[in-house]
Amino acid sequence: MALLSGTGGASYPQRFGALARAGAAARGVFDSVPPPGLILLGILSLQVGAGLAKNLFAVLPPGAVVLLRLLTAAAVLLLFARPKLAGRSWRDLALAGTFGVSLALMNFAIYQSFSRIPLGVAVTIEFLGPLAVAVAASRRRLDLLWAVLAGGGVLMLAKGGSVEVVGVLWALLAGAAWAAYILFSTAVGKRFSGSGGLTVAMCVGSVAMLPVGIWQGGAALLKPEYLAIGAGVGLLSSAIPYALEMEALRKVPPKVFSILMSLEPAVAALVGVVLLGEILGVKQWLAIGCVVIASIGSTRTTRRDAATPES
Repeated sequence: MALLSGTGGASYPQRFGALARAGAAARGVFDSVPPPGLILLGILSLQVGAGLAKNLFAVLPPGAVVLLRLLTAAAVLLLFARPKLAGRSWRDLALAGTFGVSLALMNFAIYQSFSRIPLGVAVTIEFLGPLAVAVAASRRRLDLLWAVLAGGGVLMLAKGGSVEVVGVLWALLAGAAWAAYILFSTAVGKRFSGSGGLTVAMCVGSVAMLPVGIWQGGAALLKPEYLAIGAGVGLLSSAIPYALEMEALRKVPPKVFSILMSLEPAVAALVGVVLLGEILGVKQWLAIGCVVIASIGSTRTTRRDAATPES
């Protein structure tokens, strides 16, 4: 799960302006890595952060970990983007605030899912959200095939005897929130310059998570070791992948970027195996493959449609 990710191409470039200066400072290192490598490293960082968060659930509930992650991401954004709120209409602020609530819900729901089902399974089901947005934006009937393929893959996962139904439902909610995130990201990007809207949304999302995070975490949130691990989750899941993806977007077309991002469920499953010992069966790997193929196919079709002018 990406805190700010999705397969909707319009939302990707909008989210990286806040880290432009940080990315420029590290460009010498980035130049030695090919763009596909940067994208895959970003995905890996994101999913390792998710695995680290899941390990933290033994001492901190998911809501508390989400709070630490959002606070870290908000702090990083505020270092590089100071949104100007003076003169903003209430509609602009309400839109950014709603964007922040959807962001918080997306993270809370997927972490609740992580606590119940394997990482790769949860991320695969969550991917239905951005895939639905991509299919809805297409004008080709072929995309119905991709939707059926993805739905079949998720159905295979949901029917697995070892998968908890509640975890599947949380992942579906995270996917719906991810779809909302993509739509709100586009709308906010049109009203706010740079990453000002995203910064406002992240701060609102952090505030929205405060009651749940404090209620679930309690005094454990004040322990330095937990704070450090929570900050690490935020950096691995937010700052590092965003900087890598931002640099990659300077060098590759959005279509290539989105296709590579479609590998995220497979990477999540591999991280689950290596980091968490979550061994998946052949049927589960096949289901994940169905969703990855559907996402790649839908991305290619949607991009082709966007590049074809109407007659």
